[in-house]
Amino acid sequence: MTRSVWLKADDAVGDWDARRKRITAGLEAGVDWVLVDAADVGQVRELGDVNVAAFTDGDAKVIDEAEPQAEPDAYVVGKDGEGDGTVDLPADFSGSADLSTLRRDDDRADGAYVRIFNEGYEEFAEAAAQEADYTIVVGEDWTIIPLENLIARIGEETELIAGVTSAEEAETAFETLEIGSDAVLLDTDDPDEIRKTVEVREAAERETLDLDWAEVTAVERTGSADRVCVDTGSLMDHDEGMLVGSMSRGLFFVHAETAESPYVASRPFRVNAGAVHAYVRTPDGGTKYLSELKSGDEVQVVDTDGHTREATVGRIKIEKRPMFRVEAEFSDGDRVETLLQNAETIKIATSEGRKAITDLEVGDEIRVYHEGGARHFGEAVEESIIEK
Repeated sequence: MTRSVWLKADDAVGDWDARRKRITAGLEAGVDWVLVDAADVGQVRELGDVNVAAFTDGDAKVIDEAEPQAEPDAYVVGKDGEGDGTVDLPADFSGSADLSTLRRDDDRADGAYVRIFNEGYEEFAEAAAQEADYTIVVGEDWTIIPLENLIARIGEETELIAGVTSAEEAETAFETLEIGSDAVLLDTDDPDEIRKTVEVREAAERETLDLDWAEVTAVERTGSADRVCVDTGSLMDHDEGMLVGSMSRGLFFVHAETAESPYVASRPFRVNAGAVHAYVRTPDGGTKYLSELKSGDEVQVVDTDGHTREATVGRIKIEKRPMFRVEAEFSDGDRVETLLQNAETIKIATSEGRKAITDLEVGDEIRVYHEGGARHFGEAVEESIIEK
C-alpha cells in the first residue's frame, strides 16, 4: 500500500501568511498533498510542486470567467456543510448536499470531508466513501474506534484519510487494525512535527526483509570485469548497504563504504556493488541490472537486520577492475554466487561482523537475501530457470 501525507492549510489555520508558512514547511518536509480553500490554489502552485486539494461547495467548480481560479488536483466537499457539522445531518443521507454533489455525473467532486462527532457522522462518512475517491475523516471525542470501524467497512473503494495532529497519531492511524488508513491529514504548524509525520509515512511504506545466512564455499580470483560503483544522494549508516548478486534468487549484502582506511577516505554515499551483469534490488521489490542504473533511479538500501529504505542514484561509475567470484550455499543446499571487486574497501556482512572481501574465507557465514523463483525484466515470476 502506498501511503501519503496531506497537510491542512485552509482559512481555519489563519491568514495567508500563517497558511503560507505551514505550506512551505510541508513542501520542505515532502508532504504529498496540501488541502486549502479554492481561492488559494494558485498561490500554492507558486510556492512549489505538490498535489493540491481544494475545499469547495457543489457550485464552486463553475469558475467565474472574470476572476478565474487555478484548478486543484482534487475538489473536496463537506466544509461549511454536513461534513463538518455546520449543517445538521439530514435524516435521509441520500438527500444531503454532500452526497448529491459527489454523485453528479458532470463536475463530480473528488472527495468528502467528514468530522466524526457521533455514530451518525460515522455512518455518513461510510456512505460518502461509496462515492468519493478520497474520504477524509477527522475524529473529535473519539478517534481510534471510528477509524477502526471505517477501515473494516469501507474496503478499497475509496482512499481513507485520517485526521491527525501529530506524528504519533499518524503512526497509530497507519497501524490501526494492521491495515491502517491510506493517508493522514495533518493539522499542525510545527515544522518538526510535519517532518516527523513524513518520516512515519516513509517508515510505514518500507518492507523488512528476512536475511539468511549462507556459508561461503568458494572465493576465487578471476580476471577483470566492468565494475559498478553506485553513488547515491543519501548518506548510509555503518550497518547499511545494498543487495546485489549474479543470481536473482540469492542477493549478497554488500556494505556501503562507510569505513575509514589508511589509504582511502570513507564514501558513505557509495556501494561498490560488483560487475555490470549483476542484479541490485529496488524499492518496489524488483531488481535491475547494475548496467541499467542511471542518475535519478531509485535503489533499495538495506541494513544488516533487513530494514529497508530507498535512495536516489546520483552517479554510476563503471571501471575495469580485477574481481573475486564468491559462492555461498544455503542450509537447503541451494548455491548462489556473484562477482565483487578485489579490493580491501569492499566489505561483506559476516556472522563475525563486517569483513573485507580480501579476507573472506571458505566456511565464513555471510548475509544473503534468499528468494525463490526467477526474474523477467526485474519482476519475480514462477517458472523453471537454471542459473549457473
